Amino acid sequence: MGLLQREGSWTSDISQASLSEKKQGGGRRRRRRSRRKPTNGADSRSWSQGDPDAIEQALARFNQSPPPMGMPESIDPPPQERRLNWRTNAVPKNIQRKVGDIVCKPGEFGFLPEERVDEIRGQIDHFPITIEQALSLRGALNQEKSVHSHGRLMRNANQLRRRYDKGEGVLTLSQRFDSPPVNTFRAILSGRGWSKNRIKETLKNPDRMNKRDQEEFAKAEEADKVSSVNQSDTQTAAEVFEDILCAHFDSLDIRFRRQEDLLREQKESEGRAVVTPDLLLLDDVRINGVPCAWIDAKHFYGADLRFPRKKTQKQVDRYVNEYGQGAIVYRHGFTGSLVQRGAILLDASPLDLTPLDEFHEKRAGGSHS
Repeated sequence: MGLLQREGSWTSDISQASLSEKKQGGGRRRRRRSRRKPTNGADSRSWSQGDPDAIEQALARFNQSPPPMGMPESIDPPPQERRLNWRTNAVPKNIQRKVGDIVCKPGEFGFLPEERVDEIRGQIDHFPITIEQALSLRGALNQEKSVHSHGRLMRNANQLRRRYDKGEGVLTLSQRFDSPPVNTFRAILSGRGWSKNRIKETLKNPDRMNKRDQEEFAKAEEADKVSSVNQSDTQTAAEVFEDILCAHFDSLDIRFRRQEDLLREQKESEGRAVVTPDLLLLDDVRINGVPCAWIDAKHFYGADLRFPRKKTQKQVDRYVNEYGQGAIVYRHGFTGSLVQRGAILLDASPLDLTPLDEFHEKRAGGSHS
């Protein structure tokens, strides 16, 4: 469903697929298939359009009684209408496919050495995508592969355990089954009859394992960015990006509440986090003409893949149910065919990413996502 903005109002542009022709006079049945015109995704710009119902709810939040969770009873001075022009460029879907074939190799789940990064850079040089976007896309594709390979790994847990006991290393088995090394190691432990909880606790404290298991687990962790137990760098980078986004809106004198404020408040009142976007906007912010009540920061590339799309939509739905229309800012941009209902999609073009660059420079060099 496309959305058209007309004179400040929001209407739906609904097209219906053609129905198959009926069989006539006992003659030959002719079938007409409904076909979508091929598109590069970025051309349709569905990602830039708001949902009418969500927009209405976002505009009504200031007068709602009781107010939505986290919104003050009164805002002084009253909410100001602020219009932002946020220039965004999406990557076409066909480019996602082509670059995905280049960056994602079977059995390759870890950080990449400079030589491999240079090889990728040369192969994508003629595509409208940066090396940073390509590497982040690789992470999304490997995550998708990890999800799809999990069931197959568990079905082969006993075979993995037998091969491991006969001397095959976890990295060899990871390549054989094209699955992340740490997940492969988990499957080996499962093949021993270990419970999920025992596996989880043991991998947090690897010194509980025998010498060979400790060595193999260390190799798995080193070669695995997807299912590694230690994701502290990834989490810290995400927090830095969120700080950058908040600093940007501070510089524009736009009022908002941060996620940590909402989290603390909801834990006190509800006993848990219920709905905590990174920014809950207290002014009437219109981004590219679309009223937005909240913004969420994603420190990765917005790939049009089933797993991340479904996961993000679940989160967006919670925000939309409480506040209405919002926006997602992807650090590394996104694919033009990606749509998250209730959220317009933005890239990081207007943001000052210097603090994030400094963070990555301080991190150990010589490897890439």
